[in-house]
Amino acid sequence: MAIINPHINFNGNAEEAFHFYRSVFGGEFAKIMRFKDLASAEFPVAENEANKIMHIALPIGKSVLMANDVPEMLGRTNENENRSKIVISAESKEEADRLFNPDYAMLTVLSALHN
Repeated sequence: MAIINPHINFNGNAEEAFHFYRSVFGGEFAKIMRFKDLASAEFPVAENEANKIMHIALPIGKSVLMANDVPEMLGRTNENENRSKIVISAESKEEADRLFNPDYAMLTVLSALHN
């Protein structure tokens, strides 16, 4: 079966979001790359963009959740658009209870979990 690796664009808060995702799913970041890591004479990076995330990856099971911050020069991404979703499938009710614990207020569950 194919594995889908979602990629999310953020407006400067990718690192914060991924620390939250890591607190929910566990694991370690496979990669963190900042814009300053690519800076050169041919690719100058503005000081206010230097520490933003160029690429971050968090393995979750057989998938990898990836993201980046969109540089300001490219405009803002619409983080409220309704076309982007992360679908989480739990293998058991216990796992679902842990993943969708009310303590994780940033998660919005759009459909009811059935036993």
